[in-house]
Amino acid sequence: MNPLTEQQNRVLSIYQRLLSFFGIPQWRKPLSPIDELVSTILSQNTNDANRDRAYSALRKDFSTWEEVRDAGLPDVIAAIRPAGLANQKGPRIQKILQEITAERGKLSLDFLQELPTDQALAWLLKFKGIGPKTASIVLLFALDKPAFPVDTHIHRVTRRIGLIPAKMNAEQAHERLAKLFQSHQYQIAHLNLIRLGRERCHARKPECWRCPINDLCDYYLSSQQ
Repeated sequence: MNPLTEQQNRVLSIYQRLLSFFGIPQWRKPLSPIDELVSTILSQNTNDANRDRAYSALRKDFSTWEEVRDAGLPDVIAAIRPAGLANQKGPRIQKILQEITAERGKLSLDFLQELPTDQALAWLLKFKGIGPKTASIVLLFALDKPAFPVDTHIHRVTRRIGLIPAKMNAEQAHERLAKLFQSHQYQIAHLNLIRLGRERCHARKPECWRCPINDLCDYYLSSQQ
């Protein structure tokens, strides 16, 4: 059996174990691609609660994304202040909305639905401020396309488990994990790995004794030797 197949069998065990332990994760109501894009940019370097407060404030203050695009920058910054780094995220959001409009003639990402996943991903990555994680979240959750987003929790957890090499960065991990998991598993695997990272596999003091997959984890097994 080749190494990739062995890893895929291990990944299946991890996927099933987390699904049994955590259950099917609940995702919020699906957003449109533009909505998901803005929400994901707001989520960068903050928690879900702050992201949601900033997103709600933005939607309350501006009735359309066209209004956000054309608004005075101080007004956008003020609305998204709860998300943190508003002075960076405000200009970033406006510039991306402006560039999408300039290229497409209107402010919509619905056309990505018709593109193959690799082409849709490449199109999104053209814009400064949209990295692999943000683009993959838009594709997976707003367009139901097979992309595997890797955030800091997933990067840390999968590296400890041994699914990705220790020196592989988060950007490289997107493609690696997409090959290991099956496309129909992406959403559940993404959300349950994040939950594992938040609740047990902490950055500084992982609670390995509480982990449902510690017997499948390189980090834990090496610590027992």
